Amino acid sequence: MTAPTRFAWLSIAAALATIALKLVAWGLTQSVGLLSDALESLVNLVAAIVALIALTVAARPADEDHAYGHGKAEYFSSATEGVLIIVAALGILFAAVQRLLHARPLERLGVGLAISVVAALINLAVAVVLLRAGRRHHSITLEADAHHLLTDVVTTVGVLIGVGAVAMTGWNRLDPVVAIAVGLWIIRNGVMLVMQSLQGLLDTAIPKEQIERVEALLAEYQEAGVHWHALGTRQAGARIFVTLHVLVPGDWSVQRGHDLCEEIESKIRHALGRATVFTHLEPIEDELSYRDIDLDRFTGPGGKRRSRGSRDQTG
Repeated sequence: MTAPTRFAWLSIAAALATIALKLVAWGLTQSVGLLSDALESLVNLVAAIVALIALTVAARPADEDHAYGHGKAEYFSSATEGVLIIVAALGILFAAVQRLLHARPLERLGVGLAISVVAALINLAVAVVLLRAGRRHHSITLEADAHHLLTDVVTTVGVLIGVGAVAMTGWNRLDPVVAIAVGLWIIRNGVMLVMQSLQGLLDTAIPKEQIERVEALLAEYQEAGVHWHALGTRQAGARIFVTLHVLVPGDWSVQRGHDLCEEIESKIRHALGRATVFTHLEPIEDELSYRDIDLDRFTGPGGKRRSRGSRDQTG
């Protein structure tokens, strides 16, 4: 069992505990706000199970059919979690509107609120653990699960405020009003999570600050007559892929050029961590070295080269 999957099991255990607590709180109070909170925890459980499956798949090593590994499985998990968040929020909105139209008094608020506070504290503690683990292991799945749990904490706090306001004012419609606000907040977070996952599936480049780190590293070689172009990056789950062309004087030996590329690859891996780096060596004097300068290099109908975008540092 890998470290990320152990944290996924922790998330599953937390979801089971909070579901039980929140259902008890709802049963005691009959608050639609607390019911919406319990439904959110049910989504947490499903999401945690999906995360466990995705992390298990993502941990598999590269094979003949998946030469670049299975890291993108994490994006399917986080996208699924985002969709589940949105579905749960729609259920919350439906229940809240029904209660808004047909208000009813709440019961045994003190006990119900106390139970919900305990559930919120459990979620908060587990969310902090998952967030730290996600950043340490570069796992978007664990980070998504952590943010989901933090959203659940915010949901619980909002519900507690609404139910407390009902207890103080006697205005029963405050309960569904707060539930509607919580539902809209959850939809926002679900949409953001889905968009983040889709960006990962579309081979989005690594963050700008990391690209600048690589460029600064490469710039150190310019004084020695070494240049580069066609720098490309993408991220797949916890893995980063970097490609670039290295241009050196044509009279260099193959061994010298090879040693340089090995050195550059090693430095990039050290700078980024978890990176797979591919370099292509070219003679700096040959004009053919500049014909494939663009990032998207292929030949279209009629032999015409098509390209989109480029990154060049040839001096």
